[in-house]
Amino acid sequence: MRIIFMGTPEFSVPVLQALVDAGHDVVAAYSQPARRSGRGKTVTSSPVQMRAETLGIAVRTPVSLRDPDAQTEFAALRADVAVVAAYGLILPRAVLEAPRLGCLNVHASLLPRWRGAAPIQRAILAGDDATGVGIMQMEIGLDTGPVRLEGRTPIAAKTAGDLTDELSAMGARLMVDVLADIAAYPAIAQPAEGITYAPKIDKAETRLDFSKRAVEVERQVRGFNPPGAWFEVQGERVRVLAASADPDKKLAFGQRHGSVVDEGLAIQCGDGVIRPILLQRAGRGVMTAEEFLRGFSIPVGTQL
Repeated sequence: MRIIFMGTPEFSVPVLQALVDAGHDVVAAYSQPARRSGRGKTVTSSPVQMRAETLGIAVRTPVSLRDPDAQTEFAALRADVAVVAAYGLILPRAVLEAPRLGCLNVHASLLPRWRGAAPIQRAILAGDDATGVGIMQMEIGLDTGPVRLEGRTPIAAKTAGDLTDELSAMGARLMVDVLADIAAYPAIAQPAEGITYAPKIDKAETRLDFSKRAVEVERQVRGFNPPGAWFEVQGERVRVLAASADPDKKLAFGQRHGSVVDEGLAIQCGDGVIRPILLQRAGRGVMTAEEFLRGFSIPVGTQL
């Protein structure tokens, strides 16, 4: 098929690669413009742009697709279908309707649960047992379109990073299957019940909230890895990249949530304790709790 690909982050790259490997003609890759990132604020192209250029695919990076000229350029590509995976820009009706078969989206949730920007993180934070990927026929509404094919996976103890990699690979496989015989995968309307929304993650949310139950704090650790949930101690921000929860340990008299309750860095939560397993100080490597405490003393009773 003649395909326009639309994506930006690393999640999108396996989908693009799978389309090329399957022999499709990817006539253009749309991605968000290069941005400044890192400590040096270096201008960096998106992962999709870098992979597309490596593959010899023309790249377009419009700031918006609402401009009539951008819409005309898009339609002039005469694509059979547009494949969208975490592109990050709103597609107006003129864009959605330009390809012969419309636009197909790789959405990382079991729709209609977790429509929106951060479905993987929200599923972990909510304690969902499972998540997955849907190949959705796009329409004007926010992730409201009918689904052609869906895959599921248990969440268990996976981090957001684990699930991002798994669902990206799953979405790539499912998209290739749908495009191989689109008539075999009719678009089925989403259920009217069970709709939830997954708003973009706010940086303030990544600070560990020890007033929550220990199991909820542990979900924060997994849901925000990467880049890593954190607490502050002695004026320094410390990331927690893995932790275990002991939900049965109760607050002792006089203890407050956020207090260190033993020499192994167990931290009291609103209900139970959280035990960091992997930590990282700014500018340092990842360490076990034991390694961390050898170089950074946090006495019992410290309030985080």
